[in-house]
Amino acid sequence: MGDIKSAREIAMEKIASLGEPTEQERLQWKYTPEGEKLAARYLKSGADIASELNTYDKAGAKLVAKTASSILIKNINVPKNDIDKKNNKLAMDGIKALKTDKSRAEATLNQIRHVFNHYAEQGEQQRKQAYAALKADFQAKLEQALRQQMGGNISGIRIDVEKQPQFQEEWRKLKAQLDGQYLKLLDEYKQELDSLN
Repeated sequence: MGDIKSAREIAMEKIASLGEPTEQERLQWKYTPEGEKLAARYLKSGADIASELNTYDKAGAKLVAKTASSILIKNINVPKNDIDKKNNKLAMDGIKALKTDKSRAEATLNQIRHVFNHYAEQGEQQRKQAYAALKADFQAKLEQALRQQMGGNISGIRIDVEKQPQFQEEWRKLKAQLDGQYLKLLDEYKQELDSLN
């Protein structure tokens, strides 16, 4: 009968087969959490990213900046309210401070701002028009269904279409579809921003 190994022995064999970590891996283990902390401090209290970055050696600063930048990029969202706008501005200012290729970073950030402006202006108009059209369509269908049920006479019956669960569900789907085009474009710009140094 063969040897039966304990879970610990199996784990130790797997660890031994991995080999020694590279210097790059060691640096990532050390500095990735530092970048996460820097991004969190910045988002919470507006810490001075540039001066904090100067406290690290060159290799450490690069990894800290990359990690902090990635986290700030994840915090950029389509602005649905004033809080989102404030958070976006803070994150974008932080990204600009962290990136070494300032001109390309600024160009990409300008493209993101353009998406946000379009979302706020034309997007809002689109959402209002879509809402009104959906409401009118839903109202007509509901009235037709009531006429069929009640034999044609529905005068005096008022139904608030906007409070109907089916209407709310359809509006949620339509709004997600409308917002989806902005989110897709925003994700592309965020990926581009993340790839910059």
